[in-house]
Amino acid sequence: MRTPVVAGNWKMNGTRSSVASLLQGLKQGLQPGRTEVLVCAPYPFLNQVSDALSGTPIRWGAQNASQHESGAYTGEVSVAMLQEFGCSHVILGHSERRALYGEQDDLVADKFCAVQRAGLVPILCVGETLEQRDAGDTVAVVEEQLMAVVDRAGIAAFADAVLAYEPVWAIGTGRTATPEQAQEVHAALRQRLAQIDESVANGLSILYGGSVKAANAAELFGCPDIDGGLIGGASLDAEEFIAICQAAE
Repeated sequence: MRTPVVAGNWKMNGTRSSVASLLQGLKQGLQPGRTEVLVCAPYPFLNQVSDALSGTPIRWGAQNASQHESGAYTGEVSVAMLQEFGCSHVILGHSERRALYGEQDDLVADKFCAVQRAGLVPILCVGETLEQRDAGDTVAVVEEQLMAVVDRAGIAAFADAVLAYEPVWAIGTGRTATPEQAQEVHAALRQRLAQIDESVANGLSILYGGSVKAANAAELFGCPDIDGGLIGGASLDAEEFIAICQAAE
């Protein structure tokens, strides 16, 4: 049975006081279960998150990482630095990184490999724009994004990774893919991997991201190929995020 995963992506939000309040709420309200729960915080808060969550079942990670180990890369953060703060996961290839900062498939693949070399778990994001969906290109787009990493890292790498489908048109817009739309894409991604290695494909947790809320989480997570969520805005509200985690149970 695949492990359900609910990951909070705080994006560029938070203050020291709001983070403290959020983490306290999560520690008080989350009950241990089979769902793996983690929060991906902005870099400046990782020390605070590490201190607050150490010894709890909640794990934590980063929202991006450099493909380089070290060197003259001003403003970048290496995987080794993330290890210093006990990170277990790193989000890679998020549509905002792709669209706003020009990250291409080959760069995402390099970062994926760097994260895995360090023993951390990459959360690889794939997703299509509204124009691509309207053109009927959804499956082709997400498979191309996925296979760029498979070709570089190898199929076995996905035994220690998480995949997240995030339709770009549903991120932060309030629009959500219907459970049927999301399930169709999740199934296609799993089937594509199964053509290479059925065991790896069947064991891979594939998350849905895109305006997931407590109100729609249970219906989404009830689909056979949706194994949890990558949660944006709702992860900044402890009560809402806890309710989403409960839905994954």
